[in-house]
Amino acid sequence: MRSSPDIVIHTEGLTKRYQKLLALDHLNLDVQRGEIFGYLGPNGAGKTTTIRMLLDFIRPTSGKALVLGMDAQVQSVALHRQIGNLPGELSLWNQMTGWELTRYLGGLRGGVDERYVGELAERLDMDMSRKVKACSSGMKRKLGLIQALMHKPDLLILDEPTNGLDPLVQQTFHKLMREVAAEGRTVFMSSHNLPEVEATCDRVGILREGRLRAVERISDLKQVRFRWMTLRIQGEAAPAQFEALPGVSDVTQYNGTLRFRVTGELDPVIKAAAQHHVVDMTYEEPTLEEIFLEYYGEGQS
Repeated sequence: MRSSPDIVIHTEGLTKRYQKLLALDHLNLDVQRGEIFGYLGPNGAGKTTTIRMLLDFIRPTSGKALVLGMDAQVQSVALHRQIGNLPGELSLWNQMTGWELTRYLGGLRGGVDERYVGELAERLDMDMSRKVKACSSGMKRKLGLIQALMHKPDLLILDEPTNGLDPLVQQTFHKLMREVAAEGRTVFMSSHNLPEVEATCDRVGILREGRLRAVERISDLKQVRFRWMTLRIQGEAAPAQFEALPGVSDVTQYNGTLRFRVTGELDPVIKAAAQHHVVDMTYEEPTLEEIFLEYYGEGQS
């Protein structure tokens, strides 16, 4: 199995089975250097299982993974030197302060730039003098981010990175990720926080029941399938007139305002609207969450 220098994560048929449970089913995925890749799916979809195999914390039932050009299982020790990892379930040493923790972990790597650690702590509003046992869950998450970022790794692998963070710190996290990508480094971010992914990522992979259902650029994904349209009409307009149009669904009416979903061309809608006195007309792209539900709900009622 070979991987291009521009491919940071490359998997072929990566599969994990636990007796009768198929946790990950033949994952074929490429993540490009310098991108922020969002790995999306509900709890239990296989996101954390994938991450644990990329880090060699668990072994695949079948298939292979190359990370930074190295075999994720055979060369895992060398690989870990170039990765920053924030696990979904973070365990830290309770008796250590933030500074003691980062110095200890930095020492295992042969040293750490304490000025950069201090800069990260300031940006994330983290009190590094506080002991871990006295930290809230959000503060522990900040400390986890600092230890993942502090050695400026070529690859960041983050599992639900903003759980417990307040909105202002989440905005700082988004800026940090964009800075990492601008430096040519790569972020692989598992999340079910769709607005976060929409604000941060270049591409997303959508995982459902252990299978990769789609890989799309955010800009392309937001334009697929449908859009929402709102018409404010003087007088009354019968919803049935619009419900009968091809590609129109989910029509609602309130105080002279019609809102509906349009798939495909807008021409039939424009012609129908022209028969009325239109006061205002707007349309919205679907949110990433609505698109995700389209994929996730495919084939379900």
